[in-house]
Amino acid sequence: MLRVGVCILLVLLDRAVAFTGPGAFASTLLRTRRACALSQLACRSSAHVEGQTASQPRRVVLGQAACTIAAGMVVGWGSSPAQAEDTYQQLRQDLVNLVQGEPDWGPTLVRLSWHSSGTYDQMSKTGGSGKGTMRFKEELAHGANAGLDKAVAKLEPLKANYPGVSYADLYTLAGVAAIQALGGPVIKWRKGRVDAIDASDVTPDGRLPAADLGAPVKTTQGLRETFSRMGFSDQELVALSGAHALGYCHKDLSGYVGAWTPTPNNFNNLYFVLLLNLNWEPNTVHGKLQYGVAAENGRKDGKAIVSKGKSEDPSATLMMLPSDLALVQDDKLRAWVQIYAKNQDLWFKDFANAFQKLEELGTVRLGS
Repeated sequence: MLRVGVCILLVLLDRAVAFTGPGAFASTLLRTRRACALSQLACRSSAHVEGQTASQPRRVVLGQAACTIAAGMVVGWGSSPAQAEDTYQQLRQDLVNLVQGEPDWGPTLVRLSWHSSGTYDQMSKTGGSGKGTMRFKEELAHGANAGLDKAVAKLEPLKANYPGVSYADLYTLAGVAAIQALGGPVIKWRKGRVDAIDASDVTPDGRLPAADLGAPVKTTQGLRETFSRMGFSDQELVALSGAHALGYCHKDLSGYVGAWTPTPNNFNNLYFVLLLNLNWEPNTVHGKLQYGVAAENGRKDGKAIVSKGKSEDPSATLMMLPSDLALVQDDKLRAWVQIYAKNQDLWFKDFANAFQKLEELGTVRLGS
């Protein structure tokens, strides 16, 4: 307790000095970093207070976590609300710039934010985006999260530049910024998530939507159970599934191979259009069951050119997962696919609302 108290006290004293006179926002950030350094030094030193040693790591971790939480309070503390808002607006723009400069990262950041949020259980009130647990190796080890360690690492420089922003806020903001950068809607996002101090808040593996449960009816049932567990309707299920407009499947990560659309770095409703209007046939050439473009669509080998900005990859194939086909095999879900295939503006609106809801699962008292 002494360790925690010393850490927090140092930050509080440092911030109290800031209140004695006006200062530029840059000065506030410098004071923030100084407070972080002082408090972390105190945490490390106090690990030996009262006979404690480095062989008691949990207490040290708790002390360091208190430093992080206390330091995180400086976003908006000692500065005006407008200055605090500027921090998040600048971070959002930095994320947009990152994706516009390296568009292949966009789909991965959307996946990071989706998977960080899609573990919520409204009955037990566990999971969701509120605690930033994706940074822990225990959650990164979940099967559906293969490869997301690279996205977590990609965001570390931005986390260092914005030390008062929680990982939970960073991961969710990265998703909405990536969608915006790739031509999608501007999605409302609210700050204020507080990171978990350790991996005890990581939920069990298996809460994210399953690509295949062995039979179409079981896969459809699994989708409904997963989305209803989070509080989503059929309409929201289909709207959120449209995020498959982005990105590729990679054999070494998921066992599936290919892109859903010819424009995997462009957020549009082509996923719904292709799902409805192409004939899809089962294909197990890569091991797992997926669906490829049938020969009667004009390509005997099922191959299609996939655009990656200025370049093209003619060896890539369009594909759909069993969970994608489930959306057109069920009459109620298919009705929404048909609506969104015809009306991209409506889908953008519904997706934005559903994605904001997704990213706020498991959160409390978010700010504007």
